[in-house]
Amino acid sequence: MKAQTKLVVPTTVNLKRVAAYAVMILAIMISAFMVVLQVFTYRHDYREYNAYIREREDLKAEKGRLLIEKQTFGATAQIGTRAVTQLRMYSPPARETVVVSLPAKSEHNK
Repeated sequence: MKAQTKLVVPTTVNLKRVAAYAVMILAIMISAFMVVLQVFTYRHDYREYNAYIREREDLKAEKGRLLIEKQTFGATAQIGTRAVTQLRMYSPPARETVVVSLPAKSEHNK
């Protein structure tokens, strides 16, 4: 009869190995989760940044329109001031004004 040999495996070594693998897998999972979180945060911040850039461009355009409007109204006031001071122009009093009314168009004149 053959002699049966029994293989003896120390359990403490296997437990240490399993624990080490578990710690490594846990570390990999945590690091993968952190990568996903960083990508999500980056995309969110980038969308917000683009919204701020669009808003800045809109405000720049509005500022340009308002500057043009300011120059237009400033020029009108300047023209009125020069007309009064240099050309001695004035608005006529009510007794010197004449209102001209056009007759209403009838259906036959169209």
